Amino acid sequence: MITDSQANFIYLADSLPLKYPAFYAEFQKVLNKAKIAYGVLPQTKDVWAVDYMPIQVDENEFIKFNYAPDYLMDSIKWKKTISDVDLICSQINIELKKSSIILDGGNVVRSEKKIIMCDKIFFENPLVAYNDLIAELKNIFQIDDIIFIPTHPKDKIGHADGILRFYGDNTVLINEFSKEDKKFEIGCKTALSNAGVGFIEIPYNPYGNSKGIDATGIYINYLELGQTIILPTFNILEDEKAIRQFETLFPKHQIISVHSSDLAKDGGVLNCITWNILRVN
Repeated sequence: MITDSQANFIYLADSLPLKYPAFYAEFQKVLNKAKIAYGVLPQTKDVWAVDYMPIQVDENEFIKFNYAPDYLMDSIKWKKTISDVDLICSQINIELKKSSIILDGGNVVRSEKKIIMCDKIFFENPLVAYNDLIAELKNIFQIDDIIFIPTHPKDKIGHADGILRFYGDNTVLINEFSKEDKKFEIGCKTALSNAGVGFIEIPYNPYGNSKGIDATGIYINYLELGQTIILPTFNILEDEKAIRQFETLFPKHQIISVHSSDLAKDGGVLNCITWNILRVN
């Protein structure tokens, strides 16, 4: 698997500066400060690039899953926000391998040897037998271990990248869920423990948000590229605590923050808008 720490280039949707011009201008400054190479995906209909773009498994292998999430398929209005990934990839010279499995990129949290997903994938692929689905995913990703965690009970989208991220191959960073539903918190930690994966809790405070989709206070959805981490901030008390903790956790990384409230109010943060790849030429 190609991990974020191995990636060296990010793509952003060309719809991002149109929908969030102030954020985009600031984010460009941050990317330039961090000396991160980036480009723009053409003819997108949605800013959340990580969800619909393919997943890079090897240097020259990109897997396009079936991007047909239930939260977009309920109405014609939301179906119209689904971008034509074949067209996009043809214009940026990416060749695709295709899978019929329904899967969003935001539900794939990866290290070199493991993947973590929310169990929503089983509900989105009801016609595929449980064991067959797992076997097919392992074959596609060329890995032996997939860890399934509960879907957050208030998250209709069902993405693991809003819950945890790998910190090495056998440890994750996870939201501090002490104020959450205990069944959900215990379910996540039990799934990790059973797989031999430890966890470190990081700040998490979405409790002042006015709507359920709001991702304000969710720091786990940061951007990692190589030796740089760009951390979202929200003008809340937890911002400084999160920055200090990440500086301690990643002493060899460049840690930069960017105010991300505009994005967060619509349900996503930095990992959601960035498609990270390893470019070899």
